[in-house]
Amino acid sequence: MGIIGWIVLGLVVGALAKAIMPGKDGGGILVTMLLGVVGAFVGGLIGNWIFGVGIDRFWSLSTWILAVVGSLIVLGVYRAIVGRKAVSRG
Repeated sequence: MGIIGWIVLGLVVGALAKAIMPGKDGGGILVTMLLGVVGAFVGGLIGNWIFGVGIDRFWSLSTWILAVVGSLIVLGVYRAIVGRKAVSRG
C-alpha cells in the first residue's frame, strides 16, 4: 500500500477511533490523522505479530479492522499521556 493509501486509511480510521471513543482532545483534525496513521501502523504490527496478517491491501476487511484497533490503542495511550500532563499542570 502506498503513502497516499496510508494517509487516507489513517484519516478515516482516526475519525472512526474518535467516533468510537468520543472525548475532548486537543489538536484537531491534524492530530486525529496523525494518530490514525500511527494507529494503522501499530495495528499492522500487532496483526502481523499475533495473526500473521498485515495491512498490505487497502480494500481488505482485515486491514481496516487492524487499523481501527491500532488507532484505538494509540488514541487511548495519547489520552493517557495528555491527560496526565493536564492534571499535573492544573
